[in-house]
Amino acid sequence: MKAGAKPERVFNRDREWDGLVRFATSPSTDVRLGIVSGRRRQGKTFLLDAVAEVVGGFFFTATDATEVEALAGFGAAVAAYAGGGRYAFQDWDEALERLFAVVGEGLVVIDEFPYLIKASPSLPSVLQRALDPRGYARRAGSRVLLCGSAMSVMGRLLAGTAPLRGRASLELIVKPLGYRESARFWGIEDPRLAVLVHAIVGGTPAYRREFVAGDAPESLADFDSWVLRTVLNPQVPLFREARYLLAEETEIRDAALYHAVLGAIAGGHTTRGGIANAIGRSSTGLGHPLSVLEDAQLVTREADPFTRGKSVYRVVEPLIVFYEAIMRREWTRLERGNSEAAWHNSRATFLSQVVGPHFEGICREWAMSVGPEVFGDLPGLVAAATVSDPQGKRQIQVDVAVLAPEETGQPRRILSLGEVKWDRTMTIGHVDRLRRARELLSAKGYDTSRTVLACYSGAGFDENLRAVGTSPGQRPDEGDNVLLVDLNTVYSDVR
Repeated sequence: MKAGAKPERVFNRDREWDGLVRFATSPSTDVRLGIVSGRRRQGKTFLLDAVAEVVGGFFFTATDATEVEALAGFGAAVAAYAGGGRYAFQDWDEALERLFAVVGEGLVVIDEFPYLIKASPSLPSVLQRALDPRGYARRAGSRVLLCGSAMSVMGRLLAGTAPLRGRASLELIVKPLGYRESARFWGIEDPRLAVLVHAIVGGTPAYRREFVAGDAPESLADFDSWVLRTVLNPQVPLFREARYLLAEETEIRDAALYHAVLGAIAGGHTTRGGIANAIGRSSTGLGHPLSVLEDAQLVTREADPFTRGKSVYRVVEPLIVFYEAIMRREWTRLERGNSEAAWHNSRATFLSQVVGPHFEGICREWAMSVGPEVFGDLPGLVAAATVSDPQGKRQIQVDVAVLAPEETGQPRRILSLGEVKWDRTMTIGHVDRLRRARELLSAKGYDTSRTVLACYSGAGFDENLRAVGTSPGQRPDEGDNVLLVDLNTVYSDVR
């Protein structure tokens, strides 16, 4: 293996690996601090440990401990890296000075840094002094990577007047695997099965191995059985994982309120007013919990590109959606071991409230990833949207709206308007709704002259729609460009 090459045991993560190795081996004296963050279970520790091993760096994982305990553990790690002996540090200034003297021009990785800040709030200021032009980290030539899963804490490290603001030359967020990479990681070739599994576990690498003991569904026929023996099995760690994800966020105090908010969003109440009505709270009182969930990257807010001031909230983590929509309401039955009855009662809800919306998200991800041959240009924005139809007194839902990048002084071009159906055969009627939406948007001043009307289906298209539809990259001889996107297309590498 050549120097800096990614070990075979690290799946995917090529871009992250290249960025970390480039940071660790940079000859620039200005490259001193890097921040690595990401939600739990994404493989950050695994990735950073491999980088430290390849470049011969120092690696330390903090735990939830007092300052005295943390310094003792840190001293043992520094001594082991130095080749033996024992270091007993009185404070972090002494500990870091010794560390950088030992490491020299090498790499320092401190994992779960928020635990150290919790016990020693002044640590970022101590590290700031070390990284200053006359500090001992700068004199030694060391490079420091700070990593953590508490997203709100890591986000504040470089914000506002924080001590480390302006000192980082690397900010890396380790995200879940994409839906295609996730299918490969799970060894799933059937795209329908891949969507069903991804709707539960998403792209979190840890859920493939430790959390289900390596158990993956063998086929579509095995899917229900796999659900019963893994995520709905109280003896398997994945069973309580969604609860732990929420409990691990330090900013969350009233767990019941946050579960209620997440449950409302998972149930289809995606606007602030809709969430408030669902949980019996005022809309103004939801500002703080929604902000906390956004900071923790458990919820995201998406603006409607066609309706000024309107936005919707979505739960980012599929496992939490599955828990809130399926498990929470069946919790008593599940804890008593009656998983089969709970799943029987919930399977229809799973398809409508979990898989359907999740497949819409996958289709938006696909639309954002394709090359210019599909929509005539590279997408600048892909989002769900609504178009008001005053004449029909209705709102037309557009599941996949693809807009070109904004051009100063020019009408915004709409590259595509799309509708998604997971378990329903699509017809010309779906195209007619999209045509009407296109007419209304054209009247509002958007450029719809080359807008592609797209139907995304997990169940297929009837013969009338197939007669007028085209595949990605093709162009019709005349009339509308009606794009048909099926499961195989979504899981192929169309660029």
